[in-house]
This record gives sequence, C-alpha cells and structure tokens, in this order.
Amino acid sequence: MVRPALRSRSLRRVQRRTPGGRTVVHYYKRFASPPKDAVTGEPIQGVGKRVKTERGGFRPPSRPYGGYVSHKVLERALRLAVRS
Repeated sequence: MVRPALRSRSLRRVQRRTPGGRTVVHYYKRFASPPKDAVTGEPIQGVGKRVKTERGGFRPPSRPYGGYVSHKVLERALRLAVRS
C-alpha cells in the first residue's frame, strides 16, 4: 500500500522500468505553477509552465538572469548599474 499522500488523484502516475527490469510507478504533479519573477512575484512571460519531466523540463530565455527575473526588472537593474 502506498503512502496516503500518494493516493491522491491529483498526482499523475507513470509506469517506469528500472535498469534492473522492475516496473515501478512514479508520481508527478499534474499542474505546475508558472515561473515567477524573483523581485516582483509576477509570472515571467516567454517561459512555459515548468512541468517536471524526466529530461529536466523547461528552457529559460537565454539572456542573463533569464527565467529568474522578468525583462522589466532586468532592464531597470541594468539602467541603474550603467548610470551609477
């Protein structure tokens, strides 16, 4: 019997075969919250939902601090850094 927390149907169940040949069940969250800006807390545009997959998941923007802060916050921080 699995743990009570894993009996919920809000978790997605995926059958996986281990290197030893056993078949096991992995539990994944069905819905992930969108990535949010570290400063303002608003959702970051241009980044898909971070659904946890076996390969790692999402691909953040390739700019500095991409996927961590929004473009507006980065623009403001760069402007302040240049002016000071």
